[in-house]
Amino acid sequence: MSTNYSKAAVSGNAAPAAIKPLREATRGPIAWPQGKRFAFTIVDDTDLSTVANTKPVYDLLLDNGIVTTKTVWPLAVAAPKPISGGHSLEHPEYRDWILRLQSKGVEIAFHGAADESSTRQRTILGLEYFRKILGNYPNVHSTHSGQKEALYWGSARFDPPLSWIYSLLRRRHRADVYSGTDISSPFFWGDWAQISPKYVRNLVFDDINTLKMDPLMPYHDARRPFVQSWFSSSYGSSPNAFCRLISEANQDRLESEGGACIVYTHLGSGFYPLRDDFKRLVRRLGAKSGWFVPATNLLDYLAARRGLQSTSAHPLAFQKMQWNWLLRQGFCKLNKRAH
Repeated sequence: MSTNYSKAAVSGNAAPAAIKPLREATRGPIAWPQGKRFAFTIVDDTDLSTVANTKPVYDLLLDNGIVTTKTVWPLAVAAPKPISGGHSLEHPEYRDWILRLQSKGVEIAFHGAADESSTRQRTILGLEYFRKILGNYPNVHSTHSGQKEALYWGSARFDPPLSWIYSLLRRRHRADVYSGTDISSPFFWGDWAQISPKYVRNLVFDDINTLKMDPLMPYHDARRPFVQSWFSSSYGSSPNAFCRLISEANQDRLESEGGACIVYTHLGSGFYPLRDDFKRLVRRLGAKSGWFVPATNLLDYLAARRGLQSTSAHPLAFQKMQWNWLLRQGFCKLNKRAH
């Protein structure tokens, strides 16, 4: 890729062309591969992650057949203080472990170039280092809190009037705080995002059936053209939240609904030492008839079955999803749990 960008690229003309209407035959329950009854994966943000505190969690998941997606920072921080802490691909032991995870089928994804805000040049350097180490550009991107180069983050994710409400409630997360899609900003990398990553995480819901909360995913939003396609996830950020999300009752409901769950979490933050209830629930989940694949496999399958959706083709569904997110968050929780 070139570090230059053309007027055609930044105008959004490079947006996906494979958008199709939702097929009638697939508006009901999804027929999952291999006769599986539901789909389940995790997109694990790499905050605080080291080999010591995260490898045991992945050992448990893989031992139970649960193959997931793990984000990384390609580059070590250049600033005196990181946003959260944790290792990058420039840490030799951590890099070697990430490569072993990849060899076992775990998808490696992008959490920004580093645990800090990164200019355009540094983001490009991070993407190139990612490709050098892992053999490909990332397919999945999950925004890291506080990165100025975030793509359509904060209130920019929402349409009016929800965007106005969000800005009032979360002043630190107004749209103008993030400038990854602002052509005039030193943090702009929207033209690169039209090529990689393929999928960007957006809303997070407190429900195990992510597909029920976001029936459009993966979807393209023509108002936000620098992102190829979006997906949602289900809230399991902490050990307590994760165990609540995959409770026995929720596992059984996900299976009975034939749904799909993409968990948003931080497996490097408090999951080790492994709790007994966490181990028990993971083993119970792994014993079920689930399709346990990385996020890209799951999203590619949905797009192949139903076509890549467009918010302009389903405006009411998109508005409903956004308002449902706000109502489920609750105004009293918005400052603590909005992701």
